Amino acid sequence: MNTAGSDAKERNTAEGPVPSLMADLDWCLAQAADEQRGALWRLAEPGRQLDANLVRLPPGATVEAHTERDVDVMLLPIAGNGTMLTDDGPIALATHALTWLPRGSRRSITAGTGGLAYLTVHRARIGLR
Repeated sequence: MNTAGSDAKERNTAEGPVPSLMADLDWCLAQAADEQRGALWRLAEPGRQLDANLVRLPPGATVEAHTERDVDVMLLPIAGNGTMLTDDGPIALATHALTWLPRGSRRSITAGTGGLAYLTVHRARIGLR
């Protein structure tokens, strides 16, 4: 199994593409250094219609306020906790609490005392593959 998913190839049969295991996200997190920040894994398959990233923030780290203008994003914390600040106020980011970030919404993220790891999934942006 390719645990990080970085070398996965699109698999096809006579009937078309087939599903495949992409990554063991727990393994990816276990390999990260304590203070490692940023994307630990990215969906990288050719011809995909989605982008996905496993992002890790060390304790207290912040993703500065920004607005995603092009795509809706689903954010799923998978380890730790944190807070997302939005124009409507704070949203607690707890493990497995799925959050929808509609395009055009402004937000910032701050990791809690144990850090935060989350998966983001959104439609692939044209030209950024």
